[in-house]
Amino acid sequence: MNDNPGSSNQENTSRNKFYLPLVLALFFAAGTGLGYYFTFSGSTSNLGFLLKQSEQPDKINHLLDYIETQYVDTINRTQLENKTILALLKSLDPHSDYIPASEFDLVNEPLEGNFEGIGIEFNIVNDTIRVISPIEGGPSEKLGIKAGDKIVKVNGKTMAGVKVTNKMVFDQLRGKSGTVVTVSILRHGNKNPIDFNIQRGKIPIYSIDISYMLNADIGYIKISRFAGTTYREYLDAFNKLSAKGMKKLVLDLRGNGGGFLKAAVELADEFLMNGLQIVYTEGKSHPKKMYSATSKGGFETNALVVLIDEGSASASEIVAGALQDNDRATIIGRRSFGKGLVQDQIDLPDGSAVRLTIARYYTPTGRCIQKPYDGKSTEDYFSEEYDRLEHGELYSADSIRVDKTQEFKTPGGHIVYGGGGIVPDVFIPVDTLKYNPKVNRLYYAGVLNAFAFDYADQHRNRFLSQYKNAEAYVKNFFVSEKEIQALKTYMSLKKEITTELNGKENGLQTLLKAMIGRNLYDRDAYYPVLNGDDAAILKAIETLK
Repeated sequence: MNDNPGSSNQENTSRNKFYLPLVLALFFAAGTGLGYYFTFSGSTSNLGFLLKQSEQPDKINHLLDYIETQYVDTINRTQLENKTILALLKSLDPHSDYIPASEFDLVNEPLEGNFEGIGIEFNIVNDTIRVISPIEGGPSEKLGIKAGDKIVKVNGKTMAGVKVTNKMVFDQLRGKSGTVVTVSILRHGNKNPIDFNIQRGKIPIYSIDISYMLNADIGYIKISRFAGTTYREYLDAFNKLSAKGMKKLVLDLRGNGGGFLKAAVELADEFLMNGLQIVYTEGKSHPKKMYSATSKGGFETNALVVLIDEGSASASEIVAGALQDNDRATIIGRRSFGKGLVQDQIDLPDGSAVRLTIARYYTPTGRCIQKPYDGKSTEDYFSEEYDRLEHGELYSADSIRVDKTQEFKTPGGHIVYGGGGIVPDVFIPVDTLKYNPKVNRLYYAGVLNAFAFDYADQHRNRFLSQYKNAEAYVKNFFVSEKEIQALKTYMSLKKEITTELNGKENGLQTLLKAMIGRNLYDRDAYYPVLNGDDAAILKAIETLK
């Protein structure tokens, strides 16, 4: 997990996977950082049929026994079994998967919507754990831990200047609810560390990154995953925005790699009239199952835009496909990932689990948007976005590859295609000029993040007194020569940094404002600043007008 300004951490998982154009994000995210890539049915199958004695010889176990007893070197039986199961599943399709018992909780926590820990968002800057913000209602917030605090010891063990990793932080701070951990905090303005005895508890993991008003009547909601709590989170955000006058909505699903099928259906139902089809699933052993909208939707006739990109997969595509096929929303962005398979989870006796593809899902017009995977390695399949980059698809709508043999028509007469993701109604190319190459280098080196944290920490009281809330900061603060000069001074002290800046490089002031704001007001300042010059959001506003 990269320690960069766009990837804050909780004790177990990255939250707020904010969107940057692919020119920044693709080269480190493809195949691993784009989300979950599965539409999980949410049910757990009965294991009984797996435990029935087969009349066929157990070739795999006989082979493992033979290897274990006769192989020239000592082998770890469990590791070999895990590799065998994983290879078996990956020979079927890219999305069937095996989850070892040791990884089960970590994999499932983001979808279950909570974990057990002390409740902080953090970044590792200059080999030090720095609190971005305590999670609202969590143990740390209740004890008075603040944004900007540095964690230097955990249970007496030094946690600064020792090549700290995310795993080290997770191992030390996470734990069963009710257990106590002692954390030593170094706070700006205090010479000596402050010790906090924190009782761990259940900490929420939010699937909605941000919701706020883009203008007087257009609301904005960004969803990062489809978890068990997503629908409740959406209703809460929707009600708050409605109270502020929202009449139109921009739903941002960019970079959302999927999650629970049920959550996708519930969300789509909010936007579709009673009886309209949302999605159906069908597989060899699973008869066709239809999911249709009910009468409970709260936003069934208002103007709606959905943002997607190459990182929008699975459950995101169910929502976008349902709204596009029913002529309900304008889809803006770039072609989505193309994942049309449904997995069911089988829990195994040792605590591990198998997620097996059991069906395909189909949008209301009858299209399956699963992109081809036959003959491709798993790596090639998940890095297909690179092919789009080289082919020019990310820059020009004319270069989008569609399967003309899978052509479908919506009730309104629009042509849509299956076999390769959701093609947007309005195309937004990657903006290669948005971020200067120098800015890119400083961003990925962690320099901008480290500076922004230090600068916000040193001037926290001044900022908080001058800008009473995130909205005031976003509207009234602008990066000036003062901040640019401070950045240059900071860089001059880091002898390994050789990049020279004039302060007017594309994207520099926007990123600095967003990062400084994040360390002061968390996501409420961070996303609005980044979204201020986001081409897809600007196009969405224009479309809704």
